[in-house]
Amino acid sequence: MSVLGTLAAALGRARRVPRVGFTRLTTKQGPRGYYKGKGAAPTGHHTNKGGYTMREERLPQYIVPDLTGFKLKPFIATSIAKPAV
Repeated sequence: MSVLGTLAAALGRARRVPRVGFTRLTTKQGPRGYYKGKGAAPTGHHTNKGGYTMREERLPQYIVPDLTGFKLKPFIATSIAKPAV
């Protein structure tokens, strides 16, 4: 092996920077149509003609208690001046 080949082999073994394959996959590194999303569940499906059909059973349902007669009020700072009515 030549001196240049030995030097190149020694430098190759001493590489300390991480390679490209170890990074997290983002939309910049993925294929053309790659969409990562935010982890939310889908609420429907795409139709053959390009539309979107919502499914009622997939929509989130919020349970809100009845607050009539509730004694506590929302917090308002004391430094706020009362508006003139």
